[in-house]
Amino acid sequence: MNSDFPRIITLLRKERGLSQKQAALELGVSQALLSHYEKGIRECGLDFVIHIADYYNVSCDYLLGRTPDRAGATIRLDDLPDTQNTPSVEDDLKPSQLSLNKKLVQNSINITYELLAQIGCKGLSAEVSAYLMTSVYKMLRTIYSSNPKNPQAMFSVMQETYPGLSSALQSIIETHANQIASGKPSDGFQGIESSSVPTINPDILSKQFSNLAPSLYTLIQKTEDKMKKLN
Repeated sequence: MNSDFPRIITLLRKERGLSQKQAALELGVSQALLSHYEKGIRECGLDFVIHIADYYNVSCDYLLGRTPDRAGATIRLDDLPDTQNTPSVEDDLKPSQLSLNKKLVQNSINITYELLAQIGCKGLSAEVSAYLMTSVYKMLRTIYSSNPKNPQAMFSVMQETYPGLSSALQSIIETHANQIASGKPSDGFQGIESSSVPTINPDILSKQFSNLAPSLYTLIQKTEDKMKKLN
């Protein structure tokens, strides 16, 4: 089958709060066989793909990881909301793929900050913000430096050292964020209270962020596709 199918059918079962035994009974297969499907040990036939798609009310394309949309829709630029009110000339001058990627990033960041607001952890919000700002800094400086005539005096950190220093800073920020998220104090901030973290899964995200969630799912899929190529 593929690596997405086992992960997705396991996610869907857990979202519904079903035990493997209960799901297997309702799907008409043995628990052992369903376990093999969820672990990717065995491949199922097309009939079972259709059956489990109907059972979870999702498309076969979603089960196979071909689309992040559960109904099987293809994400188009016009389908994604534009959360920025500032005028832009990019639609006339630049490829639609750039506009699509911009919306994916903007909408996914909006969801990230909405979740941070719900959690209400000052430390986690600070570290996430610092990480994202460092990411923007790194890529902006890469673009800026692509023309050697651009004055490097705009930056106080030398051209030769900023790649390593910014990456090191980002790694440290990520470490602080992970510590805070696991409930441990870090970087002068208290650890997060697990009781303050809302339940998050694709079904909840789709309901809470109906317009923005497709962007997040597409960003996840695109990023993980790139990571898989490195593995």
